[in-house]
Amino acid sequence: MAIVIGAAGLLCSEMASALAKAGVKVCVADRNVDGLKGIVDAIVADGGTVTNFSLDVTHKSEHERLLAEVLQVYGRIDILINGAGINAPTPVLDISEDEWQSILDTNLKGTLFACQVFGGHMLSNGRGSIINISSASSGPPLSKAFTYSVSKAGVKNLTQNLAREWAPFNVRVNALRPGFFPTEWSRQNFISPDRGKYILGHTPMGRYGEPVELVGAVLWLASDAASFVTGAEIAVDGGFTAMTI
Repeated sequence: MAIVIGAAGLLCSEMASALAKAGVKVCVADRNVDGLKGIVDAIVADGGTVTNFSLDVTHKSEHERLLAEVLQVYGRIDILINGAGINAPTPVLDISEDEWQSILDTNLKGTLFACQVFGGHMLSNGRGSIINISSASSGPPLSKAFTYSVSKAGVKNLTQNLAREWAPFNVRVNALRPGFFPTEWSRQNFISPDRGKYILGHTPMGRYGEPVELVGAVLWLASDAASFVTGAEIAVDGGFTAMTI
């Protein structure tokens, strides 16, 4: 059974759908409950098993509530995907304290809370796979994404810390590092025509990713095929990380 947090988003909705198609019972959770309708309908139409819940990741009590509700329905949780995230293109000198805190609370604190609550359940079961969503900005950082980059560097560090701590208990913690998978919002706020040329010029495959191209890595990390993989940050980025000159 899998929980996908941030499932109303472009990438995590694809991951949730892929897990369901693989026969996994899926719980999709997001603060944007209305945004979950499309992915729920798609999973049901494909014959999958899915439930949806509201979740504000910035409050630990919300995670604890969700854990109790999911256990009532499914009895156990085997897979967690931590994908809630927000961003902003604000120049560094103009970043307000509220904006800084909001991004860190959602991207980093929310990831910690989910790992604590659902990871604790996995520890009690003696097995589990946690997949945190890192970013090409986890290091070196991307320009125009100052707070986001800090948060994703933290997600990578948190992933490695937990992987070390929980490996003896058969709970694996890894991170998925997507490259550029543009949403409409990112095209409007981050990817100008000039910036797009730089991005694609730094991507050996010369194109953006499609959400379905994350599926293979997710299914692998979630399954026993990756039983000796923990603390890894798996890049799915068309070669972006490997590029220099």
